[in-house]
Amino acid sequence: MKVLHVFDHTIPLHSGYTFRSLALLRGQRALGWETFHLSSPKHSAGLGDKADGALEDTVDGWHFYRTPELPTSSLPVLREAQLMKSVERRLEAVASQLRPDVIHAHSPVLNALPALKVGERLRIPVVYEVRAFWEDAAVDHGSTHEGSVRYRLTRAMETRALKRAAHVFTICEGLRHDIVARGLPADGVTVIPNAVDIEAFTPSGEPDEALKAQLGLSGCTVLGFIGSFYAYEGLDLLVEALPAVLAAKPDVRVLLVGGGPQDAALKAQVAQLGLSDRVVFTGRVPHAEVQRYYDLVDLLVYPRHSMRLTELVTPLKPLEAMAQGRLLLASDVGGHRELIRDGDTGKLFRAGSAPALAQAALDLLAAPQTWPAVRAAGRRFVETERNWTVSVSHYPAAYAKVLGRGSA
Repeated sequence: MKVLHVFDHTIPLHSGYTFRSLALLRGQRALGWETFHLSSPKHSAGLGDKADGALEDTVDGWHFYRTPELPTSSLPVLREAQLMKSVERRLEAVASQLRPDVIHAHSPVLNALPALKVGERLRIPVVYEVRAFWEDAAVDHGSTHEGSVRYRLTRAMETRALKRAAHVFTICEGLRHDIVARGLPADGVTVIPNAVDIEAFTPSGEPDEALKAQLGLSGCTVLGFIGSFYAYEGLDLLVEALPAVLAAKPDVRVLLVGGGPQDAALKAQVAQLGLSDRVVFTGRVPHAEVQRYYDLVDLLVYPRHSMRLTELVTPLKPLEAMAQGRLLLASDVGGHRELIRDGDTGKLFRAGSAPALAQAALDLLAAPQTWPAVRAAGRRFVETERNWTVSVSHYPAAYAKVLGRGSA
């Protein structure tokens, strides 16, 4: 079995997208399949000054075909059209050389539509894996709003790609239900759940007291978030809830590790509320150092706001927290409810409510006798249900159906 994957971006860029991609590739290789990998022009754009225009490169032992040709237009629609044309040209050249059994396009739809054209010309079946809908991501980024002309056009493009694909994969039940509601047969959509590499995670270690002191956290109870500061993550709600938490438990501090579009707004909110000595911003830290910061946190908080993106899509971070045997608190958006069993593997609070967040955090912190059972249940959940071996095991039957084979 030869599979040619088409990705938005890949390593050496670090993101939830690239980590999932690598896990899927390792899983498919473990099945004995040959995998090949092509990235879109957005990978080169993500590298910035480090982009060298190479058509191929190897990163950590993985070989990638690149599409270095960037769109020349800054105008919406025309820019995306140029990007898709670049992907189409590069993919046709690579697929003609490799002659894969399947072309496997991954979100966004800007990869799927060119792949479908190439697949039709070369008579290679194309499957499409949806990690999120492009139109919903655009809403969060502020480039459009739900129901706008652009939103409806983008949604129509997505639906067209879904209906033309030989099979559709997606990451969670929320997205699967939305896809089926667009008119696809239920047996034409397979969930490949987000998961973790159990071997890569060990139960949480002891905090580095020197680092804790350096950050002004000695003797404090730490609520933390480690990741990208996007609006949908709801970190503004965590800051809003902090005064109520402090009123009952003055030793609490909030540790925010990372950065992103909401960085400046969060710092302004913290200053306005007079919390500058209670919230620590570290900025982005090297990937190799992230574990040290996780070890400082007593309670990880994932306060995502409710919107289509968060109601439909499951994140990776709560699973990684459970794999480390950590205590976590999350809003009750659909993506979290699909992962976290309230009171068993973690605690959920009403999305969008700062008082609910504060009360849930205080309840958890007041009951340390319950923590070992919660941590153990979370670790057990990922070990048995949410590891990549289990997730990837859902591919062969769908591939076999696409290829008309008894087995893949």
